[in-house]
Amino acid sequence: ARNRLAGDLSYGRKRVLEIATTLALDPKVLLLDEPMAGMGHEDVATVSDLIRSVAKDRAVLMVEHNLTVVADLCDWITVMQRGEVLAAGDYATVSRDERVKIAYMGTADD
Repeated sequence: ARNRLAGDLSYGRKRVLEIATTLALDPKVLLLDEPMAGMGHEDVATVSDLIRSVAKDRAVLMVEHNLTVVADLCDWITVMQRGEVLAAGDYATVSRDERVKIAYMGTADD
């Protein structure tokens, strides 16, 4: 990928390039909006590894709906619905919250 045009890169590699160009500015906080959206498993693993590495040196704030990624990468999670905080804490705590379960999975009556 070293000598390729950005437009010729795979979707996942484009995301890596986007993050890398942002990191060139040396931000204290990296803001990511659904970085895994539209990616296959292989690209998700690559971008997850990059985010994990980046998070060693700075704060990362991420909006993400892939709960496997959230569980793997996030130390602190805040779940919101319609602008209101439903739950906040580590993944184990948040994933057990009934309001979070209903927001993501619905109810038997839905």
